[in-house]
Amino acid sequence: MIFGDETSPIAVLGVGNILLSDEGFGVRVVQHLVKWYDFNPPIRVIDGGTLGWDLLNFLQGVEKLILVDAVDGKAVPGTFFVLRDDEVKAYFKRKVSGHEAGIQEVLAWFELQGKPLKHITVIGVQPQSLDTGLELTPLIKKMVPKAVEEIIKELQKWGVEVKKRDKARDLGTWELI
Repeated sequence: MIFGDETSPIAVLGVGNILLSDEGFGVRVVQHLVKWYDFNPPIRVIDGGTLGWDLLNFLQGVEKLILVDAVDGKAVPGTFFVLRDDEVKAYFKRKVSGHEAGIQEVLAWFELQGKPLKHITVIGVQPQSLDTGLELTPLIKKMVPKAVEEIIKELQKWGVEVKKRDKARDLGTWELI
């Protein structure tokens, strides 16, 4: 699912498998963003799930990308990560999960096309559980506001005005999955 301006050069992309509890962190964060925030100018906010190569359809023309994900940094569960530019490329050289393998190839595709991303930031958290379940564990759920705060700071650095809504946006069935 994509929300906002599909032609914006700025995108926030949440990836992960919502069927594996904390693996769905990135998707849950972008759902929260769409539900509670407005952006000026409008940006792309994308639920990338586990799409891998199919993400190319949603990322055409993107110059600045914030990627939100569960990060296997071999750290204590709940450890928060912010990686920028070259740090991101180094992280994705290690294939940690199926969707991360796809992201590595997507980033390489941008390089091969001669249109590398000008900026990429990864915001993530070390998962506590990858067991089957639709809910984040309480520990990881507490990290959603921190991720949102980091996304807002990054967007503001890129000249995007972020405004919190007085009333939550109805996400319909997207919120249920």
